[in-house]
Amino acid sequence: MSFLSLQLTILPIEHTRRYTRLITEMTYPFVLPPLPYPYDALEPFIDRETMYLHHDKHFQTYVDNLNNALQNVPQYHSWTLSRLLTELGSLPEPLQTAVRNNGGGAYSHDLYFDLMAPPGQDIAPAILDYYDSAEQFFADMKAAALGQFGSGAAWLVVRPDSSLGIIALPNQDNPLTCGFYPLLPLDVWEHAYYLKYHNLRSSYIDNWFHVINWEAVLDRLFPFFSLDNLYPYRYNFFIIYLQR
Repeated sequence: MSFLSLQLTILPIEHTRRYTRLITEMTYPFVLPPLPYPYDALEPFIDRETMYLHHDKHFQTYVDNLNNALQNVPQYHSWTLSRLLTELGSLPEPLQTAVRNNGGGAYSHDLYFDLMAPPGQDIAPAILDYYDSAEQFFADMKAAALGQFGSGAAWLVVRPDSSLGIIALPNQDNPLTCGFYPLLPLDVWEHAYYLKYHNLRSSYIDNWFHVINWEAVLDRLFPFFSLDNLYPYRYNFFIIYLQR
């Protein structure tokens, strides 16, 4: 076997470390993924009761409503949730509204729970290619979240030019529908924080920054790395396979 015949395939460790399948890439019927850590794993920043109600009740309701909306339209049963939201404009009404609200809710909650972890992770170095400091990123994300009037989310996204940006969207509107790739959602619906923080959205946001799963965020960012800038960030997070 000559060296020139080798084909280099780089697989993010996401494909080996995950034991649950994200709902974002499921097709009908959608199934609620289990919470990837105990309900109290994010204490003291997010309390156990909020995690239970948010995941097992609110998230489940979005999944159930999405399945109900798709039940009698078998032509869309082979579409992943990501495709449904990316091609939302091609769906007929009232299915379009149901997918925007319930599909968007299922998608955002899937990422929200998957991209949190027990506290202790430092911000991913790749994020600092776009922000001068962790403090600047946190400030920009917080400003977007506080500026979202009523329910919605602040999102760290990949723009079409592969740069990073922060946007705020109302209700369960999804970045995919707007042409962006979702990296990290900050849920500011009141059910995400009201039991512990009451009306103090700002305090919830400050504490949420402590439980971001930066390794998982980097997994989502991984496909946008070029080989030139891949090595400094992912040398210990990917597996290289050599194939003929």
